Amino acid sequence: MQFRDREYAAHKLAAVLIEYQDKHPLVLAIPRGAVPMGRIIADELGGELDVVLVRKLPAPFNPEYAIGSVDESGWTYVSDSAAAAGATPEYIEQEKQRQLVTIRRRRAEYTPLRPPIDPAGRIVIVVDDGLATGATMIAALHGLRERQPAWLVCAVPVAPADTVDQVRQYADDVVCLETPFSFQAVGQFYRDFPQVEDDEVVEILRR
Repeated sequence: MQFRDREYAAHKLAAVLIEYQDKHPLVLAIPRGAVPMGRIIADELGGELDVVLVRKLPAPFNPEYAIGSVDESGWTYVSDSAAAAGATPEYIEQEKQRQLVTIRRRRAEYTPLRPPIDPAGRIVIVVDDGLATGATMIAALHGLRERQPAWLVCAVPVAPADTVDQVRQYADDVVCLETPFSFQAVGQFYRDFPQVEDDEVVEILRR
C-alpha cells in the first residue's frame, strides 16, 4: 500500500476515527510532517488542533535511526537497541540536551502567544505521518498520559506491526491503517512526501 500524500492519508485516518466526531477531540500532531494531517483530522472530527513536541534521539553515525526520544518535559525514552547502536549514557544525555534546545525553539516559534492546550479530561488523538521505531510516539504518549487525558489515541497511516505492539502499551487505542511486512522508512509508503517547513507549521497553527 502506498499513500498518494499526507493529505490523502489524513482523510483515510479521519474516516476510521469517525467515532470521535463531534466529541471535540484534541488532535495533537507531531511536527513537522504530521501538522498538515492534524489540521485535516481536527476539521473533519470537529476537534481542536495543537502540537505535541517530542524529538527522536538519533543513533551515533546514523541520524535516521532512533535509539530513543525526549519530550517537552525532558522525560527520555531509550530503546533496548541503544547500546548495540553505540549510544553510551554520556552520548544519550548530550543528545537529549541538544534536542531539548530544538523543542524549546519550536514551542516559542509555533505557539508564541499561548501555552499548549491542556489535554486533561479530553479525548486526545496523537497523529504522526508514520512510525518506524515508534520512539517519538512513545515519548509523546508517555508525556500526555501524565497530564490525565480522558482517552488517549495514537493514529498513524503506517508502521511495522512490532512497533504498533510496542506503542499499544502507552495508548488506550491505536489506529494504524497499514502494517507492511517490509519496512525501511516511512517515506517509502508515500508517492509524494515533501519536507514540511516551520513556516508552514506556524501558518497552520495560526488558522
